[in-house]
Amino acid sequence: MGTMALNPDLKNVTLPDAVVASAQTDFTANDDVQTMLALKAGNLEAFDVLLAKYRKPIVSFMYRMVHNQAIAEELAQEVFLRVFRSRETYRAEARFSTWLYRIATNLGVNHARDTKNERSAPTIHLDEPDYETGTMPDVADGTPSVEADLLHEERMKAIRQHVMELPERQRNAVLMHKYQGMDYKQIGEVLKLSESATKSLLFRAYQTLRVKLKDFV
Repeated sequence: MGTMALNPDLKNVTLPDAVVASAQTDFTANDDVQTMLALKAGNLEAFDVLLAKYRKPIVSFMYRMVHNQAIAEELAQEVFLRVFRSRETYRAEARFSTWLYRIATNLGVNHARDTKNERSAPTIHLDEPDYETGTMPDVADGTPSVEADLLHEERMKAIRQHVMELPERQRNAVLMHKYQGMDYKQIGEVLKLSESATKSLLFRAYQTLRVKLKDFV
């Protein structure tokens, strides 16, 4: 199994040999839905494939929502645990990644609500290096100087503040669009919105950010 500690649930799983034997073992040509269906059919190796592909993106996504590496890891583990527990009732009605990010978004939103009174202020840092690549997610200043560094720092502080102040759906849509590279359709599927409604949601979010950040443009 993968590196995330999902036991003891997985240790207790026993499947009939016939079911396991009938499931696919070569996932190289499979898309995610087929791989998930293989897991549903009883092939536990399929879970490793999905975990290896999506663990880092999901941890990164959760980190941007909670800005705490340990909590992000825990929430990501819970995401994959829910995937595993739901394998038998999984229905291939949408892209696997849509289903996965919907689980992640719901967990992140619930965590934010549950810990609202524990947090003194929004602490997401969108200006920090990307979890996967180590690169800055926003436009870097090409002419480093004291003045430029101060301006960049102030701009990034304003961005994270105003992104966190967006309404919940707008904030999650911006995180998925800007930092996860998800398109309108996929974000809409996660948030259960039409593609046009998603475009409108993001338009309002970016319009708000443009107004709030006009002094930094």
